[in-house]
Amino acid sequence: MNGAEVLDLAREGLWTLIIVAAPVMLVGLLVGVIIALFQALTQIQEMTLVFVPKIIAIFVTLLVALPFMGQTLAAFTNRIADLIIASG
Repeated sequence: MNGAEVLDLAREGLWTLIIVAAPVMLVGLLVGVIIALFQALTQIQEMTLVFVPKIIAIFVTLLVALPFMGQTLAAFTNRIADLIIASG
């Protein structure tokens, strides 16, 4: 395995990380913005108001996206295993 293949594998690993983490991060961001907008409109400045809805939304997103996340990670792991077997 030469340097170019290692860099290609690292790039693919970073993209896999972004693809797997994106649904959860986007939902957390969206819920945070909605709650911040609600707090700004109603002038409720409770610090703990953000945590419960965000935790629930992230948990539901994980339940929905877990098959996709597992499949993506399994495909990447299989590719790495194939490269290890092929190299020796």
